[in-house]
Amino acid sequence: MAMLRRLQASPRHLLVCEKSNFGHDKSRHNHLVETHYHNYRVSFLIPECGLLSKELKSLVMEIGPYYSVKNLPLHELITHEFIHTFVQKGSFSALTYNTSIDEDNTVALLPNGKLILSLDKDTYEETGLQGHPSRYSGRKTMKFIISIDLMDLSLNLDSKKYERISWSFKEKKPLKFDFLLAWHHTGAEESTMMSYFSKYQIQEHQPKVALSTVRELQCPVLQSSSLAGEPEEACSALELFDWLGAVFCNVDLNNQSHSFISTYCCPQPNTVLAQACLCTVTGFILPEKIHALLEQLRHYFDEPKLAPWVTLSVQGFADSPVSWREKEHGFQKGGEHLYNFVVFSNQDYWLQMAVGAFDDCPP
Repeated sequence: MAMLRRLQASPRHLLVCEKSNFGHDKSRHNHLVETHYHNYRVSFLIPECGLLSKELKSLVMEIGPYYSVKNLPLHELITHEFIHTFVQKGSFSALTYNTSIDEDNTVALLPNGKLILSLDKDTYEETGLQGHPSRYSGRKTMKFIISIDLMDLSLNLDSKKYERISWSFKEKKPLKFDFLLAWHHTGAEESTMMSYFSKYQIQEHQPKVALSTVRELQCPVLQSSSLAGEPEEACSALELFDWLGAVFCNVDLNNQSHSFISTYCCPQPNTVLAQACLCTVTGFILPEKIHALLEQLRHYFDEPKLAPWVTLSVQGFADSPVSWREKEHGFQKGGEHLYNFVVFSNQDYWLQMAVGAFDDCPP
């Protein structure tokens, strides 16, 4: 009965809200964006806007590309040539796809050069490498985490440590995965991703962009100085968060008696927007691209606008081994890890970070 009650119970979710100003020395906006590595979807909403500016539209169209490669041997990600070509010369991200974090072996390469493996018990033991039990395995440990610092390995490729890892991936337990790959590099050089992995099944992809204009949209009234809201004056950060989810899901906010789909309605106080621009980008999106979008949205208010604020929402991959930084991520019933910026015209901002049951508190 106790097991049945646990299965029926709603999983724990955690939402952290804070406010700051982009001009403050201790503002955390850059660090938070840079350390949320594996991003699946980015959405921004601009009230009282019918057409994106040329600058914003250009940024959206230049977010890609990213790549998919099938049956890539894991040892390819620890060779000296790979580390020298990609890891040391930019920000390289890789993530296994078509894998479930709670059931399958999964791998992620972070832009800081850390290779993270989440392995089942049998695979972990067969590799012969040192790791630690997953925090979310339950009473009987069935998953293990291995972390390998490629930047550290590259300093001494003749070391016993490198030889052991290389032997493990090449001979003792050869592992192959389907990966998503993305690379942000500085300088004028062209990406060599396609040619480097040409002997494998590699494809280039562009993110999917969905742009729409929402008309006659009920919208919460906000005050940048009040996260908790003010009775009859302004809505809270939590109410806005719920409302945004409804807008992104195209939920009808009227709460009409004949509707059996949703009884949700816009929180009070609210106002009706004549129109709002909603843009969603889906793919394998690097933090650098999101940072550029956030900076452009900050400057949206350089000239007077009817909009009092804009939002930028980012969702991570549900089956990534990490959420922020190197914090272990699990799935349980949702696998969500996401954040949202509310950017106000005075350069104040709200930051909302949400995770599910199998995650640490957001940073």
